Amino acid sequence: MNGNRSRRRFLGQATRVLASIAAANSVSRLVSAQQADNAAGSTFVYVGCFTSEDRGASGEGINVYRVDPVSMDWEHVQLVPDLVNPSFLALDPAGRFLYSAHGDMDYATAYAIDATSGELTLVNRESTGGTNGVHLAVDPTNRFLVVSNYSSGSLAVLPINADGSLAPRSDLVELPGAPGPHPTQQTSSHPHQNPFDPDGRFMLVPDKGLDKVFVFSLDVESGSLVPADTPSIPTEPGAGPRHAEFHPARPYAYVLNELDSTVGVYEYDSLSGAMRRTQLLSTLPDDFSGNNTTAEIFAHPSGRFLYCSNRGHDSIVAYEIDQASGQLAALGWTPSGGERPRFFGLDPSATHLYACNELGHNIVAFAIDSASGSLSPTGKVVETGSPVTLVFSQAGPTGE
Repeated sequence: MNGNRSRRRFLGQATRVLASIAAANSVSRLVSAQQADNAAGSTFVYVGCFTSEDRGASGEGINVYRVDPVSMDWEHVQLVPDLVNPSFLALDPAGRFLYSAHGDMDYATAYAIDATSGELTLVNRESTGGTNGVHLAVDPTNRFLVVSNYSSGSLAVLPINADGSLAPRSDLVELPGAPGPHPTQQTSSHPHQNPFDPDGRFMLVPDKGLDKVFVFSLDVESGSLVPADTPSIPTEPGAGPRHAEFHPARPYAYVLNELDSTVGVYEYDSLSGAMRRTQLLSTLPDDFSGNNTTAEIFAHPSGRFLYCSNRGHDSIVAYEIDQASGQLAALGWTPSGGERPRFFGLDPSATHLYACNELGHNIVAFAIDSASGSLSPTGKVVETGSPVTLVFSQAGPTGE
């Protein structure tokens, strides 16, 4: 009988152990599933910077952060070190690869993005055929990368291979024209940006040195840039056009002029690339008399608001967009929270704006009021050296 009791105790203990193991495995699977779900829905931020002594910079490379969906805090994930001025970043349409221009250098770099961790792995580097790349954009077909070479006055087209790597140039175009009147900032052509329009048919190229906005289409069969029927639009002499933006749904374009701190409103024909200016206004309040240059411009995805950054006044100006005309009315100026906001960007939800203060060495978060367009500091500040660009990526189950 004692043997039977011992056997029953053993069987009972074994059953409890097996049940405990099964429960633990079940919890483990649930935790793993939850972690996978969290990873699949993660938002990552990639921050570029200036690093070189020539620029008096203190950046260290490309920093990767994960955004907590509840607290909105940024958790540092990775530093990609030993880079020279990774000063403008762009994602491919699927969010699988990140591309970097390098200020003062003559190449662009491709990185693969890990879909779970958000971490970057170098794919390759390719010559841009010019110097001081300041902007790059992937075309809507995901087959080409276009780069603005600021110092050498040219646009480079680099084919993108199936593995995300960059191939040797398919085109290199020098921009023609007479320099503007500024004695130091307009000695030659200085293309500063090359964004594609919402239809992907044309790109605008503000040339700070020539006081022109060039218009090109991209022949995706040959990888060649083709001037539009009206190949360029002049700005005011000495304006120094820097960046351009499109209304997300209506036929309007906006050009931010760096040297005279103005923004121009244009009617935009997406079928021909033609532009006609309808308004020109200051990015500064009437009572400001100090030195200032502008830097970045973004339209809110709602199409109701436009934002521009001022360096000197160190502010973000908000405008309301008239939907019938595209014209702007200033809503107000918000301090950027640091010195020289060279760049700012919106998060994927378009509820927050993040200002990159180059000489403030920080990134400052602002909540966007969806009704008024006004900005309010959230108190969230990321300290990082010489930040000058950022992009957001949302991971999916396959990294797309």
